[in-house]
Amino acid sequence: MPFYQRGDVRIRYEEVGSGFPLLVIPGGGLNSRISNWPNAVINAMEEFKHDFRCITMDQRNANGGESTGPVPVENAWDAFADDQLGLMDHLGIREFLFMGFCIGGCFAGKLLQRAPERVVAAVFCQTVGDRPEDPGVMVRHSAQNWLPGFRERRPEVSTETIEKYQHSLWSAQPDFLYSVSREFIASCPTPILVLPDDTSSHPLQTSIDVASLAPNAEITVFPWRDPPELKARTINKVRTFHKSHLPMRRAAE
Repeated sequence: MPFYQRGDVRIRYEEVGSGFPLLVIPGGGLNSRISNWPNAVINAMEEFKHDFRCITMDQRNANGGESTGPVPVENAWDAFADDQLGLMDHLGIREFLFMGFCIGGCFAGKLLQRAPERVVAAVFCQTVGDRPEDPGVMVRHSAQNWLPGFRERRPEVSTETIEKYQHSLWSAQPDFLYSVSREFIASCPTPILVLPDDTSSHPLQTSIDVASLAPNAEITVFPWRDPPELKARTINKVRTFHKSHLPMRRAAE
C-alpha cells in the first residue's frame, strides 16, 4: 500500500501494468476510493493493465479510503488537482492519459485547466454535473453518502468548514461540471472521449454538452452498458482512443 506525502496531505495510491501512464479515478462522489473498482461499471485497473501503466488513488478524505488532508474552504477542486498532479510528480511522470468516472469528470475538467501540457487525452465516464431541475442534488448526495462517515472520523472539523467546502464544490459555480466553465471546455484543445450516463447525479445533458463544446471531443452511443457486446466494444473504444493519442504515435504521424 504505497503512500505519497506532501505536507499535511497523505495520498494512498496503487499501480498496475506498464507502458504510458494512465491515471484512472474511480467513481463514488466524495467517497472516490480504490476499493470501488471491483464494482465499477468498468474496472479500469483490470481492463487496461495490459495496455498502460495504470495508476489510481483514494481521494483525500474519502470514507473507506486511506488518503487524508485538510478540508479546503475555497478552491476545493484545485485541492483535488493538487493531490492528483502531486502524485504524478511523486512518480516522476510528466505527461499522462486520464480517465475519470462520476466525480472524475469534474476532476478531468480541472486537470485540463490546470495542466493542459500534461494531460495528453481525457475520458469522461458517466460524469457528475449540474441538473437545473434539481440544483441541490450533489449537496444532498454528499450529505447522505459522505458527511456522516466523515464526521465520525473527523469530529474536529467544524460545521462551518464543511459548509464552505460543500459550497466551493457544488455552489461556487453551480452549472455544468462544477469545476470549470462551459467557456473553458469550449476553448480546450485536448482530445476528449465522453461515455454518457443519465442518473440523478450523472445528467445526460452534461455529457452531451462536454462533447458538443470541446473542439476535439467525441461521444459514444448511449446507453452503452448493455448488451455485453456493446459494452465490450465501448471499452475497446476507450483503449483505442487512448492509444491513438500517445505522444510517440502523434510524433510519428
